[in-house]
Amino acid sequence: MGIETRLDSASKILTINISGRFDFGVHQQFRKATEQASTGITNIMVDMTKVDYMDSSALGMLLVLRDKVGENKSAVCIKGAKPEVKKILEIANFDRLFTLE
Repeated sequence: MGIETRLDSASKILTINISGRFDFGVHQQFRKATEQASTGITNIMVDMTKVDYMDSSALGMLLVLRDKVGENKSAVCIKGAKPEVKKILEIANFDRLFTLE
């Protein structure tokens, strides 16, 4: 459980894989993972396929990530969210701020 990252320097895509609970308990791990976003990364893929739960602190972490890459909605893509997690993202209008797949 936790957060793993993969950086493809050729395509400048940072993939952040989150598993288990996406809450304040992984704040430090997520912050460390997003520090790579300032190294010339053009796109970030947040893979939430294995996320079972998320809370408001996770929403805040995603907003901080978005601020790091600017206002480009397509720069951050959230993929694979389970229906209950995707519903939280949609209620928070994150579908307007991020690309949801």
